[in-house]
Amino acid sequence: MSVRSVIVSRLPPRQPALLRTSLRSYYSQHHPDLPPFPQAQEAILSAALKRVPEYGFSEKALTLGARDAGYLDVSVQLFPRGVFDVVNYHLVTQRRALKDAVQFPDDAKLGVGRKIKTLAMTRLRANRDVIQHWQGALGHMSLLENLPASLKELNLLADEMWYLAGDTAVDFSWYTKRATLAAVYASSELFMTTDTSQDFASTEEFLDRRLESVQKVGGAVGGFTQYVGFWAGNSLNLARSWGMRF
Repeated sequence: MSVRSVIVSRLPPRQPALLRTSLRSYYSQHHPDLPPFPQAQEAILSAALKRVPEYGFSEKALTLGARDAGYLDVSVQLFPRGVFDVVNYHLVTQRRALKDAVQFPDDAKLGVGRKIKTLAMTRLRANRDVIQHWQGALGHMSLLENLPASLKELNLLADEMWYLAGDTAVDFSWYTKRATLAAVYASSELFMTTDTSQDFASTEEFLDRRLESVQKVGGAVGGFTQYVGFWAGNSLNLARSWGMRF
């Protein structure tokens, strides 16, 4: 039985037919934990990311990463998206690391909201070593050719955080909660690029305010048509916040 079949078979029998056909197959307990990058790319990108604090998200960091990993400079041709591949590597690896960085005890008396805040703040603090160059990373993410991949990874991060927080709902709120959290996280990440407070305390306060302000969005956006407009608007706003003009 396929992964999609397993998930769809668990839907309550009266769920809308549209939800049955459009539900994404990604859920952490079903998603194969396979290495997301081939061995050579993993070695180069990992080494390049270590160069980012000094050289930023740049071609120089990528080239030095190839050298550090024992490859020729020409090996950067393995990365058709150039610097964005380094940015994407950071996004993917930090999302995958979240499940090990935050583990809630089975008897923890924390609500889903508290867990979401903990997960989001943990992920934000994982940008600590590259935060001085993150505005440049957002610039690469906002490029038209990179925007779909950037938004997809952001949505996967929101999906992962809801799953790790213990949310297993499969009604239409499944979509709106992820879209809302993606928007909250992205705005908090942008705020963090100018935060000079100790341990990003101001970013945490900003995240608190944003989470509080969107608590009722899931109830206000209840249908698929409303969701499409809601997510499209969020996507445009995120792109604008990353520096893209429309």
